[in-house]
Formats: sequence, structure tokens, C-alpha cells
Amino acid sequence: MDVKELLFMNKGDGENSYVKSSGYAQKVAAVTQPIVYRAAQSLFSEKNSCPNQVLNVADLGCSSGPNSFTVMSTVIESTVKNCSELECQIPEIQFYLNDLVGNDFNTLFKGLTVIGEKYNKNVSWFAMGAPGSFHGRLFPRNSMHLAHSCYGVHWLSKVPKLTSEGGLPLNKGKIYMSKTSPPGVRKAYLFQFQEDFLLFLKCRSPEMVSDGRMVLIIHGRESPDPTDRDNCYTWEILADAISYMVSQGQIDEEKLDSFNVPYYVPSKEEIEDIIDQEGSFTTEFIDIIAVDSADITRSSPEYRAKNLRSFTEPIISYQFGEEVMDKLYNKVTEIIVEDSKQGKESTRGVSIVLVLKRKNKSDLQLIFH
Repeated sequence: MDVKELLFMNKGDGENSYVKSSGYAQKVAAVTQPIVYRAAQSLFSEKNSCPNQVLNVADLGCSSGPNSFTVMSTVIESTVKNCSELECQIPEIQFYLNDLVGNDFNTLFKGLTVIGEKYNKNVSWFAMGAPGSFHGRLFPRNSMHLAHSCYGVHWLSKVPKLTSEGGLPLNKGKIYMSKTSPPGVRKAYLFQFQEDFLLFLKCRSPEMVSDGRMVLIIHGRESPDPTDRDNCYTWEILADAISYMVSQGQIDEEKLDSFNVPYYVPSKEEIEDIIDQEGSFTTEFIDIIAVDSADITRSSPEYRAKNLRSFTEPIISYQFGEEVMDKLYNKVTEIIVEDSKQGKESTRGVSIVLVLKRKNKSDLQLIFH
């Protein structure tokens, strides 16, 4: 499975699209905007308060929903306010909207009219797509002042190797690590995340200017145990629904046993260790934010099932076939509704929010020389 080709959210603006059903991600984006605002503000609080004619901003893993527009608005408003207070000219702002090649950029670009209607009169801003994997280089050296990624970094570049030496599946009946998974499954997932996040930082390091900022919002966990229910709930109920369809003869059991999702829910300590190991960034801010999806306006068990479908269906349908998707997600809805009635539904989501500052490159050169 080539993750780069298959990893994207549900396209368009229909009932099951990410645009219509991404209420949880939108809530996380809204809650974290004050942090994005301060990160943009900090670009004007260094020695040179207005150093740039052009401010380059990247949204990494932008998807097609309204979250990118929230970030763009926050950056524009922070920049305008700071320039007004400093009595300096507002720089032109160039936004780079990045995601994998399968992303629905058409829907994304259609939505840019919202930004145009709001800011075109007093701010010169531009937006362009930047397709490609953020596990590789995306931009020229010393070009990026601010980078942002909301709910992208926990997606892995590939599925960990979860087979025995004889080629047998190690995680039978599951699609993510669980309480019943062998220890080797947990180790493989952690290793893949460590490798991917380290590569992500190494690729951003040359792209960011000295003192540039990077805001990352990552699906994370508070518990030291990565298999706790809150961390795995989405993938557990999907595995249960798929197992049910296997029992009904609607999905081949081998397809389930050979499938695992390219996803990892890290702890704060795991993230900090990798940042320290890579060495190009200092952590200006890190915190854990909890959002209860049951508190989102118009949220219901049925809506939360649609939210789950909006970001899991493309990769699930590739493995199990588009023809069974409606039946599969109907079963997912049944499970969530029943869990909700019994008080077993996990609606609390944890996000790790951090602001990284690119170390001064001249200082680093002096250290290494």
C-alpha cells in the first residue's frame, strides 16, 4: 500500500465529505488559534521588527476543509495588528497549502473566496497549492517564516512492518495496536513514528529561516500506554465493524488480517525526545488540550460516525472495496450509538500543541565549527 497515493480525506462537499463532517478537527483548530496568533506575532518581536517584504507561511497537511482558512485568517489578523502597532508596512503574505497529491485541492481553492471577501481590501495575500509529502523537502532553503500543521503529523509515511519472519500477520483481527496486540506491534508503530517525525523535522530545518516558528497540533495521548481505549477508539470500532462483516461473509478475513493503518498517537515525552534528538528547534511552548466531541454543536453519535467516515473511508475503501463501505459505516454507526447509550463511547480527544522556534543558523554553525 502506497500511503502517499491513498491518504486523503473524503472529497467534495457531499454528506460524507470532510468539508461537511470535520466538526472535531474544526473545533481543535478553533481552540488552538490563539497559539497560532501568538506564533505569528512573535515573528515581529525579534530584533528586526518588520524585516520582510514577503511573509511565507506553509500549512502542512491542509486537507480540503475550512481549517486552513481559519489559520490563514489568524495569520493575517495577527500580522495586520502587529504592523499597525509597530507603524510599519504590512508585508505581502504568501500561503503555501500543502498536502499529498490525492488531496481535494479543487474544493480547497473554491473555499478561498471566504478569505478574499474578508481581506482583499487591506491586505495583499496569495495562496498556492504545494502538493507533496511533508516527509520530504517541500520548499527552498531559508524561505519559510511560519509553518503550521493541524492533525497531520500523526499520519505515518508507511505502515509499520507487522509480519513475522515467515510472513504471517502479527496483528490479526485488528487494524491498529490494541490491548491484545503483541509487544512487537507497539514497538513497530513507535519506531515508525520516531523515524517519520525525525525526518519531518530534518526536512523543515533547512526550509525555515532563523527564528522562524512552527506550530504543530498532533493527536496525542496523556497515558503512557498507547493502547488505552481513548487512544485507539476510532480504530477499535472500525476493526469491530470489519470483523462483523467478515463473520457475515461480506469481507475476506485475510484482508482484515493483512491491513493496518499508518497512524500513531504519540505521548508528549515521545515528541520532546525526537525534537531534542534532531536539534534544530527549541520548544517555545508545549501543552495538552482535551476536546470532547460530544460538546460540539449539533454533535450526536450519528454525526460522530460521519466524522469518522470522512477521514478514514478513502484508505479503508482501498483495502476492503467501495462496494461494502455503506454497510461497513452503517455498522460503525450502530456500534457508536450503542456505546453512547451504555456510556462506553470515547468522545474525549487529546491534542498535543507545540510551538517550535528554528535555532539561529549562524549560532549553530559556530557551535559545530
